[in-house]
Amino acid sequence: MELAIIKYNAGNVQSLTFALNRLGIEPILTDDPAILTKVDKVIFPGVGEASTAMNYLKEKKLDKVITGIKQPFLGVCLGLQLMCKHSEENNTDCLGIFDLAVKRFVATEKVPHMGWNTIQNLKSQLFDQVVENAYLYFVHSFYAEKSEQTIATCGYANDFSAALQKDNFYAIQAHPEKSSKTGQQILENFLSIK
Repeated sequence: MELAIIKYNAGNVQSLTFALNRLGIEPILTDDPAILTKVDKVIFPGVGEASTAMNYLKEKKLDKVITGIKQPFLGVCLGLQLMCKHSEENNTDCLGIFDLAVKRFVATEKVPHMGWNTIQNLKSQLFDQVVENAYLYFVHSFYAEKSEQTIATCGYANDFSAALQKDNFYAIQAHPEKSSKTGQQILENFLSIK
């Protein structure tokens, strides 16, 4: 199986690569549209800031490539947020795969939301063999609202979309590559999606 990780200067690529290596996958790190459209699966990682990331994607014309991808596609953390329509982070227009707003957590709780938290309302093949209230590792100050495309929720300050799905596009707010056996199961499930 050929799997590409989108290269766009947003961190967490190394830990994601190691997690995939443990599952027998040697990913291709690339921003080449020809490769991204022909591989079997694509992962869109992210640690960083929304407007800078979107500017890079537009500069490389990856915004149009991403929205046209037909194979299974997984956004992680900032990747999930950039797949939404708009982010409050520097008032950024994003990719619009999910017609959702990304909002900043209200400061009644410590921001960023960082550490282990549970996920609920699991609805997708992405969560096969993952139990309700399983723990995942989160690091984020912004969150996607809940919608019909929400396939898992998490509570911190308020309930938010811990994961989303629309057609071949999947996205998860937590870091599966840092989430022990549960995160590994989620990555395995993504690899098994046809």
